[in-house]
Amino acid sequence: MAQGVAVVIPCYRVRRHILGVLGSVGPEVGRIYVVDDACPEGTGRYVQEHCADPRVAVLFHDVNQGVGGAVITGYRQAVADEAGVIVKLDGDGQMDPALISAFVMPILDGWADYTKGNRFYNIEDVRRMPKVRLLGNAILSFVTKLSSGYWTIFDPTNGFTAISAAVVRHLPLHKISRRYFFESDMLFRLGTLRACVIDIPMAAAYGDEVSSLKIGRVLPQFLRGHLRNLGKRLLYAYFVRDFSVATLQLVFGTLFLIFGLVFGLHAWIVSASDRTYASTGTVMLAALPVIVGIQFLLSFIAFDMAATPSRAIHSLLSGPAPGRAGTGVAQTAIHSDRAAV
Repeated sequence: MAQGVAVVIPCYRVRRHILGVLGSVGPEVGRIYVVDDACPEGTGRYVQEHCADPRVAVLFHDVNQGVGGAVITGYRQAVADEAGVIVKLDGDGQMDPALISAFVMPILDGWADYTKGNRFYNIEDVRRMPKVRLLGNAILSFVTKLSSGYWTIFDPTNGFTAISAAVVRHLPLHKISRRYFFESDMLFRLGTLRACVIDIPMAAAYGDEVSSLKIGRVLPQFLRGHLRNLGKRLLYAYFVRDFSVATLQLVFGTLFLIFGLVFGLHAWIVSASDRTYASTGTVMLAALPVIVGIQFLLSFIAFDMAATPSRAIHSLLSGPAPGRAGTGVAQTAIHSDRAAV
């Protein structure tokens, strides 16, 4: 298995932890790519000077591209080196490298294309988490389910992942978000390929690492990204690739709901200004479209949930896709990615 498994580790301010992470990567991994994302601590040079593991290769960004940009550089180099499965592992020690085999085996066995960690699987772990974290992740998970179409996953921002290199070759890597929206955007792009995604139970280890994630700064980006991806997904899945009963449910459900809400609001404003009661017919004309619209939309959501991809596709994908990750090496990817940021 070692020759076919590669690990990508994006590095930014993780100098204190990186050697410990590298030392914990087991023999099941054949290649390790440390991507120095213009780290001010010089993590890449530090690894070159202090790590003697022959599996380790260090790639450098002249300009910081974000975690997504670093991972994509690693993906491109791993594909160029003919890896079969690519694991993404953080360099801050929060993720246990001993779990790599658990992430890789579903892909090698042919029943998943992409695996990701889920820190909320074990109830005992969940009980120890702050209530704010639980609430925030629940909301974010539901929004991600809507925008990606993967209704069976949770913990969408979990960065411990593994992916088939055959799938990477067919992803539009140049379009995927380079910053903190990377994991969510990856799920949307995987959904456009109908790739099979599964959760792998794991527990996170929190130490003295410092996160550069600022919620107030990234929240607008997340909201815009999810709304954009939701619109694209619905257009691709229900109007371009297919036109089904679910399409009609979505269209008529939306129209009925909007009509009922607008008409009801207008009738209420008129009644309030005239200080009169709305007639029974007026109330029904507002309420009935809302009820019917909600029913249509609930039926559409049930259809959408049932359509979640559940069969791996990487065995059907052969050879590099034109203009995708299979062309070029990491240094070319670095310069082209810099122009896209």
